[in-house]
Amino acid sequence: MMRELARGVLACAVLLAAFDASAQAPAWPANTIRLIAPYAAGGAVDIVSRLIAQRMSESIGRPVIVENRPGAGSMVGSELLARSAPDGYTLMMANIALSANPALHKRKLAYDPVKDFAPVIQIVDLATVLIVNPAVPAKTVAELIALAKAQPGKLNYASAGFGSVNHLAAELFNHEAGIDVVHVPYQGGGPSIAALVAGDVQIEFITLPPSLPFIKDGRVRALGVSSAKRQPVLPDVPTIAEAAIPGFTLTEWYGILAPAGTPREIVAKLNAEINRVLAIPEVRDKLSGMGAEVVGGDPEHFARRIQGDLKRWNATIKPEMRVD
Repeated sequence: MMRELARGVLACAVLLAAFDASAQAPAWPANTIRLIAPYAAGGAVDIVSRLIAQRMSESIGRPVIVENRPGAGSMVGSELLARSAPDGYTLMMANIALSANPALHKRKLAYDPVKDFAPVIQIVDLATVLIVNPAVPAKTVAELIALAKAQPGKLNYASAGFGSVNHLAAELFNHEAGIDVVHVPYQGGGPSIAALVAGDVQIEFITLPPSLPFIKDGRVRALGVSSAKRQPVLPDVPTIAEAAIPGFTLTEWYGILAPAGTPREIVAKLNAEINRVLAIPEVRDKLSGMGAEVVGGDPEHFARRIQGDLKRWNATIKPEMRVD
């Protein structure tokens, strides 16, 4: 009887301790949230990250700080996220490079793009635009292809790094057009377009947010967009498919990830808060004004997008494109 009583007292003590711990645990969010942007400041990932972070801060009542961690085509930031505590206080604005890097690199990555992350929400889809320095004589996509064919290996294109959409779109363009334009990687869309404006490189595929101001003021020339349809913000710029290469399409995606193991209830709260942000008319107008299509939805939708692109790039990227 005494043993039964002792066991009962012990069980009560354990339950009370657990209740006390849960009662003392602060509700999420209780601290500042860090949103990693795995590219340099000034590029599209950075621009969209800061827009979402500002509105999230207002929505949840806690600061959301964007931290730029550029390098290795988003792999520096991705590895940092994979090693972060799964507590809902470290997130990352991922892009298409997450799905392309495993196929693009010969060596095994320091993280697994599926197992090491918890998808939270897809933010947007974006088209890329083919731009050139004004000193390039080509005024159309067809003229650029002809120029590149006449000077194989002489023209250069900028990218935001290996595995970025700039890199993937340009290599797809190289392949489909049968040309040889040389890759010059930078650590983000901001530095890459600055190099193009300076004339250090001649060509770039880049998402619309960082490129529109340069297109509008004539510092770069837009030749074509990679989407299936023309973009409302650039109605006079044809699609590459209609201008020169039938069937050519490629769109970029951005979405927010958390480390694997983040509690499902926190992922659900993040998803709900960001869906709320994406429903704000001013946010939607700003994103559409950048040429971005708002997506939103649940974590499962975003997970399917990532896995679908993993299969696509594994099948598309050729051995000669692989680095390391």
